[in-house]
Amino acid sequence: MQTYRAPVDDFRFILHDVLKVDNYRNLPSFEELTPDLISAILEEGAKFCEEQLLPLNASGDAEGCRYDDGEVTTPKGFKEAYETYIEGGWTGLSSDPDYGGQGLPRIIAGCMGEMLMSSNLSFSTYPGLTAGAVEAICNHGNDEQKATYLPKMISGKWSGTMNLTEPHCGTDLGLMRTKAEPQSDGTYEITGTKIFITSGEHDLTENIVHLVLAKIPGGPEGIRGVSLFIVPKVLVGEDGVLGERNALKCTSIEHKMGINGSATCVMTYDGATGYLLGEEHKGMRAMFTMMNAARLAVGVQGLALSETAYQSAAAYAKERRQGRALKGADEPDEAAHPIIVHPDVRRMLMSMRAFNEGARALAMWIGLHLDFTSIHPDDRTRRDSEDLVALLTPVLKAYFTDYGFESANLGLQCFGGAGYIRESGMEQLVRDARISQIYEGTNGIQALDLVGRKLPAHMGRSLRQFFHPVDHYIQKHADNKDMQPYIIPLAKSFGRLQQATLWIGEKGLSDPDQAASAASDYLRMMGLVAIGFMWARIAEAALAKLKEMPDDGDFYEGKLVIGRFFMERMLPDTSSLLSKLTSGSGNVMALKADAF
Repeated sequence: MQTYRAPVDDFRFILHDVLKVDNYRNLPSFEELTPDLISAILEEGAKFCEEQLLPLNASGDAEGCRYDDGEVTTPKGFKEAYETYIEGGWTGLSSDPDYGGQGLPRIIAGCMGEMLMSSNLSFSTYPGLTAGAVEAICNHGNDEQKATYLPKMISGKWSGTMNLTEPHCGTDLGLMRTKAEPQSDGTYEITGTKIFITSGEHDLTENIVHLVLAKIPGGPEGIRGVSLFIVPKVLVGEDGVLGERNALKCTSIEHKMGINGSATCVMTYDGATGYLLGEEHKGMRAMFTMMNAARLAVGVQGLALSETAYQSAAAYAKERRQGRALKGADEPDEAAHPIIVHPDVRRMLMSMRAFNEGARALAMWIGLHLDFTSIHPDDRTRRDSEDLVALLTPVLKAYFTDYGFESANLGLQCFGGAGYIRESGMEQLVRDARISQIYEGTNGIQALDLVGRKLPAHMGRSLRQFFHPVDHYIQKHADNKDMQPYIIPLAKSFGRLQQATLWIGEKGLSDPDQAASAASDYLRMMGLVAIGFMWARIAEAALAKLKEMPDDGDFYEGKLVIGRFFMERMLPDTSSLLSKLTSGSGNVMALKADAF
């Protein structure tokens, strides 16, 4: 059985003591964000996730979604839980109040998102895809489209999807065949087939608003000819009332390795009515608004499942008795010790926890800057935050999901043979975690995006938005004795990341294979350094709280211990990554293709 209690105390610590959100009460959406309101939101969200969603996770996995002639039924309990979810107002936490949202900062919605994913990843995909579709319509829709779709989607009455992939093309969207024929009334007739469509059909909402990429005949070739369309499952009248069923259908659902409670659909559009979202042939610009939000969310999926894996493994390790501690028996009346006494079990648990708490701080730091991109009054600050979020989006998506999968496996390993058995719930976490490394752009694609697009963007301006704060922080604390266990390892690893960056810049200019072969290792280096930066800031905050509240020290002492573990056991991996990276592409590309 999986164990999960929402890390509310950690959320509060990061918000108030590490990121100091109380300093931003002068900004729109932060004005009403008092500590009491934050606690109320987190505690109510935790209660819903722990009591309503977690009990449905294993049963939803076992039952899965059912398909019957175009209709999809979600697992037992999902519909009732979704109704409770929307009644609680959770769907519109950070959405525009003009359309029924609560207008809270995205960093708060991000905390709720992590709790949803930890407790029931399959369930979280339904509101998660809707949030991305809302983002795209908010940024690229006209006034009529916003008024028609946003209130119902933000309320949770309608849901949304993203339709990109086709049977013959995934990453290379320039190859897509779905077409959009212009009609005399200004609409488009959408014809084609899309696959791997999360939440493409289900029984949770009365309408599903599909965002569909398609090509208008006669447009530019390749990716430059792609446009984005709103294609609702049920057509909406001028008065906002639902009308006829659109000419689209779910023709099957996939039988998957994991996230079985999430409907993954094949969608067929047979001359369906669609409405252009944004400009003709500018569909990727609009879709990337949704995709970037989705990539950040998928990164948090890795963290979320890692948290559940850790909590489940830690609970089991404190109960399961096997063997004696190497130092000898301190419980002579017991036949064996709990496995928590064994160093290798501790190694696995500490690795999971060190990742979780550092990654959570990093995700929330990026969430804060995501807020700044839209609400900060200073143009330069908004631009700098946009650069930072753009740079670190592929890092969060790829590094978090890579380690999230590793963490799920570590959790299973702590259970031993019992973890391999379905009843433990651990094998489900492993299965569920695996897809996060693939969808929303495989992690290899994320690495290429980081190295090929994000590093050189704006003549290195995006990179500087990360490098400068890290360097400044290291210099600021260089003489702080208490911070040395955190600053020295961070400085060494940051230096290695700088070396790797220079190497890629030099070698990649003359040989793109050099940069491409280094990309995944480089992304992992940046992920480690970014989390290391967060751990240094966590340690600084914990040291300050210990001076302020010496009698309430267990929580903060724990932070210092776990932070040192990360610095001494995990961050040094940057050394081996640098060695692998700078070995070049020769050892990767030397073998002839026909020799494989």
